[in-house]
Amino acid sequence: MDTKNVWFITGASKGLGLSLVKQLLQQGYNVAATSRNIEDLSRAVGQADNHFLPLSVDLKTEASVEAAINATIAQFGRIDVVVNNAGYGLLGSIEELTDQEARENFDVNVFGSLNVVRSAMPHLREQQSGHIINISSIGGFTGNFPGFGIYCATKFAVEGFSESLAAEAKAFGINVTIVSPGYFRTDFLAASSLGVPSRQIDAYEAVRASQQAHQTQINGNQPGDPEKAVAALIRIASEQNPPLHLFLGQDAYDMAYTKINAVKNELENWKAMTVSTGFDAESVIA
Repeated sequence: MDTKNVWFITGASKGLGLSLVKQLLQQGYNVAATSRNIEDLSRAVGQADNHFLPLSVDLKTEASVEAAINATIAQFGRIDVVVNNAGYGLLGSIEELTDQEARENFDVNVFGSLNVVRSAMPHLREQQSGHIINISSIGGFTGNFPGFGIYCATKFAVEGFSESLAAEAKAFGINVTIVSPGYFRTDFLAASSLGVPSRQIDAYEAVRASQQAHQTQINGNQPGDPEKAVAALIRIASEQNPPLHLFLGQDAYDMAYTKINAVKNELENWKAMTVSTGFDAESVIA
């Protein structure tokens, strides 16, 4: 990919987003990056030149997102790669998480990304090219994580609308890739990025055990190297035929196949019931 191409990245002040911005700038790309706090973003990136445009954006406000897209066009003349990276984890059982806590997670993880897509698509359609990369999670492919039901639901939603978006955008020369990472050693499991319920129900022993494990054992010991994940993102953006689904990490690969095999087994075990629910041929003829 031409290093004059322009990347637009949300959630860029930490984690994978920050690593991505830094690698792109090192390679000479033009980068517009967003965060809720522009000072934190600029300080974290540590670079101020014509290749880097830091933007303060409230992803939940459509006008704020649209202003950021327009500022990027004004600065660089176009947008080539959009990365919806902003989001946060939420750990709590379905019962104990409040309506407000659940909706807030959807507002950022799902509707924030949709605001970006809606604002970017007119420009990508006009130039008949582009690549939208939506950062999901292995939790967007399998929900077998006690305590992560709402978070998984947000990422399942991202994967669902991304598959439809890919079908819609193909006619305009626009690619879509869903990235589903496993556990990568970022601050995703730190208190600043992982929400917990305001009221906890002790009866959910599996959820409390999961919470304890993620906050004290898994955090800081994740097997995935974020710098390698970022290099993979840059590589797929240069591919002529990039994947719709990209899983990152051996753990994500293994968990994906565990679900695929489980679904295949259930399909076959219950095939007779599944295929018995249509109208009989005689009824159709009659």
